[in-house]
Amino acid sequence: MNKIRYKFEKSKTGEIVPLIVSSSGAEAQAVHSLVDPKREAQRLISAVTEETGFLIFFGLGGGFYPEAALELTDAQIIVIDFDRKSIEELLISKDYSHLLKNSRFNLLVDFSYEEIKSFITENYKPALHNGIKTIPLRVRVEQDKAVFEKTIDGIQEVIEIVSGDYSVQSHFGIRWFSNIIRNVKNIDKNKNQWQLPVNTEEAAIVAAGPSLDQQLPLIKKAKAQNVFIISSDTAFGVLMQNGIKPDVIISIDCQLISYYHFLGDYSSQLREIPLLLDITSPPMLFGLSNLPLFFSSTHPLSHYICNNFKSMTQLDTSGGNVTYTCLSFAEILGAHNITFYGADFSYIGSRSYAKGTYLNPFFSKKQNRLSPIEAQMSVFLYRSSFLPLENEKKENYFETYQLRFYRKKLEEKIAVMTAKNNNLNIKFAEGKGAPVSIYKSFNNKLNNNQNTIPNIQNTKNITGMDFLEQYRNDIRNLPVISFSCASLNEKQKNIFTTLLPLAAAVKKRNTNLKQNELMEEVKNLSVSKIEKVLNS
Repeated sequence: MNKIRYKFEKSKTGEIVPLIVSSSGAEAQAVHSLVDPKREAQRLISAVTEETGFLIFFGLGGGFYPEAALELTDAQIIVIDFDRKSIEELLISKDYSHLLKNSRFNLLVDFSYEEIKSFITENYKPALHNGIKTIPLRVRVEQDKAVFEKTIDGIQEVIEIVSGDYSVQSHFGIRWFSNIIRNVKNIDKNKNQWQLPVNTEEAAIVAAGPSLDQQLPLIKKAKAQNVFIISSDTAFGVLMQNGIKPDVIISIDCQLISYYHFLGDYSSQLREIPLLLDITSPPMLFGLSNLPLFFSSTHPLSHYICNNFKSMTQLDTSGGNVTYTCLSFAEILGAHNITFYGADFSYIGSRSYAKGTYLNPFFSKKQNRLSPIEAQMSVFLYRSSFLPLENEKKENYFETYQLRFYRKKLEEKIAVMTAKNNNLNIKFAEGKGAPVSIYKSFNNKLNNNQNTIPNIQNTKNITGMDFLEQYRNDIRNLPVISFSCASLNEKQKNIFTTLLPLAAAVKKRNTNLKQNELMEEVKNLSVSKIEKVLNS
């Protein structure tokens, strides 16, 4: 990176303007207008839509761009620049205190590529900020073009990831919130605790892909050898129909369709099997087992509950599917030998699941002359387009974008786990689905938790109803919020954060809401849902 040094001149309006000195030192180029830099900045910022609440500036310069943004918008302002010595020259040359003291302003100097990505991920909230925009200080960026281009690529990568999360939040945000606050009441009902082996050497993770049909004899053999069987909710019915009782069942889906996984002639046996549920799960699942336990996932309200009501083990659900979460649970158990069954992450032939899942009885009840079961199966199978295979071999499996995403996320988690633990042995039973790669990674980017065996403990001596009452009151007391929550105290920020997934869903329903209107709508909706639970 070239070491940038500045000269300074006064503009015609009396403002101090930095000039970048060339590497030879023979000439210097002004980074702002030498006539009226403030007016230049105001014209630039006035072109930014007032609905954009997250502005990133590349290059500090004289600070005129972020200064205009703070004056003309309510946006969160981030300035990214490099070379600490040149920044020191700028800070000595003029007074930047009006920027640095503003709670909406952030200056990132010499942040690494990963640190910048992490900062944007933690601070950019689509439901709150309603868009993100990058604005380069052209003369400054041209001096270190490669560095800034890499930064821009990283920010674009973050935007895609955050936007994907936001899309899920906008779809499930209301259901998540409703399920969580209803499950808070259920936590108090859980009087039974179940014990799991502290040192589980071997574990089997059972998914419900079509290959499971051929792998069932292997699972029976593993069960006879006291291998700990971790079943996804989808695979539970298949196992029970084949005389295999899992040691634990895990469910993460917030949708009511999860209930269909547990219908059948084995309800009495189900009551004696530990059922590990995401706190966002449908409340009716809690009563299916005598040994239910909730765990905390990525929803901010579940973290708030852990800190302010009941502590719960956190399982990693970032892979987006229950098989991934089953691996997180096996990791907590300390299993050294883990075998996957039915983890196809693809459609084999014309089949999406093994025989015995909820699909057949579910579609059988819905079929009629105009919509026979075969037609419903086809719609389910072809609801997403198939991707070209990653190799040129002719295979009998088909991948969608979603299924490939699930597989890649699992591969990433396995890579980090095996890199951390040389004694860990993970394998996949032979099947016909998309092959899962197992390799070691030295990029330890997964935040693997080190929690103990699931066990809910009361962190505060209050009931679930007490917690909901206090939470409702805290939501009511939140001040009016637009793009920035910088004015909130720490407790208010925590409360506000729990509402962001709900805000995404409300915004999807009514895209015309302005930011202050959106948050008032979210507050009213959340309070009404909590009161409905309190009065039930």
